[in-house]
Amino acid sequence: MSDRPELTDKLCSKEFLEYYYLKEELVRFCRENGLPVSGGKQELTERIALFLDTGKIREAGATVTRKKIISEITKDSIIESGFVCSELHRAFFKKEIGSSFSFNVAFQKWLKSNAGKTYADAIAVYKDIKAAKKTEKTAIGSQFEYNTYVRDFFEDNKGSSLEDAIKCWKYKKSIKGHNKYERTDLRALDQ
Repeated sequence: MSDRPELTDKLCSKEFLEYYYLKEELVRFCRENGLPVSGGKQELTERIALFLDTGKIREAGATVTRKKIISEITKDSIIESGFVCSELHRAFFKKEIGSSFSFNVAFQKWLKSNAGKTYADAIAVYKDIKAAKKTEKTAIGSQFEYNTYVRDFFEDNKGSSLEDAIKCWKYKKSIKGHNKYERTDLRALDQ
């Protein structure tokens, strides 16, 4: 059923980019060809595409995390630079917001990019994010193609099963082109 080529150093980047590969496949390729294996799926894909075109090895981006030791957090405390979600942070937000608190992606991004603001500001933003979630479609990161596909499948096929969505996803990733849901993917259910 799949016309997807095996990921080898014989592929050109154009053909490589036309198909879906699991992160594990990308990491395996990197290991076999002496490329760095760190980074997200998108970074690995870009590194492999460059290698396939030029034979050059792009080094992984260096990430430096400076963890500030915090012993107490109040609403007036300042959000530290290099914010890292910790149990102390979780306990603070659960106390202030309630037991239903959880670090969602949007809130984590806000915390990491708003050093210098107060935790009172963070509480207000968290409540805004939760309220917006009830009315807005949640953005899914580009690296989560499967999640985006399944969500879009169910929006177009209410009452369908997850099994049907997965069958269509497997069909979609086996063919050349993008991995976004299209109604024509339903042909996989007839096979």
